Amino acid sequence: MGLTYADIELINADDLALARKSIIGQEEVKRLRSNMLVDSGALNLCINESIQAQLQLPFLEKRVAELANGSREEYDLVGPVVVKFKNRQTVCNALVLQGDNEPLFGAIPMEDMDVLLHPSRQELIVNPDHPYLAQMKLK
Repeated sequence: MGLTYADIELINADDLALARKSIIGQEEVKRLRSNMLVDSGALNLCINESIQAQLQLPFLEKRVAELANGSREEYDLVGPVVVKFKNRQTVCNALVLQGDNEPLFGAIPMEDMDVLLHPSRQELIVNPDHPYLAQMKLK
């Protein structure tokens, strides 16, 4: 099984709120597309410093995260960011990885958007059981 990447759109949610109130124009909303590593082993959305700078996402707090090798490191948490894939979207915060490290699309936004990792096709897909609307459990 190889690595899976997906084209994910990231949007500064604060900018969207300002645009809805006509404080800024839609053309001023900071957004970008990123080919992200889909990592069901990572919980959160993780972006790098370059993406954070382009989107100008505000700092929220420091967080400590455990890496795959068991070490623990401190990261900035920024947000909110709107995350879009095909006909799905969610709003979440993101951990900022140092430098130009590869951004990760983790399990929490995947679950919220009702998208699945299709390992044999090595692609991220909209849940075929719910193709038109994301579905989740509230219990």
